[in-house]
Amino acid sequence: MVRRRGRRPLVPGAGHGLDMLKAEVMQRAGYSVSRDRPDLVKYEVARSLGVPLQTANNGNLSTEEAGKIGGQIGGRMVREMIRMAQEQLTKR
Repeated sequence: MVRRRGRRPLVPGAGHGLDMLKAEVMQRAGYSVSRDRPDLVKYEVARSLGVPLQTANNGNLSTEEAGKIGGQIGGRMVREMIRMAQEQLTKR
């Protein structure tokens, strides 16, 4: 399986909005997030979970460890998007 580096959103131009959502959601969860580099929050999440994530060469990271990091971030983002969608539906 070939992995793509720097995954891009399916919707062109949505990357910036997703980054801002990530920053907002993870700040509310108590993580220190840079508005300029919200992608770096994964290192803080990894530290809090005891996962040895490095800036390069993470070939020794298990799938379970990587999933813990992504799950913390992505899960929070999905919950927030669902909350936002429900809010929009109730306004109709």
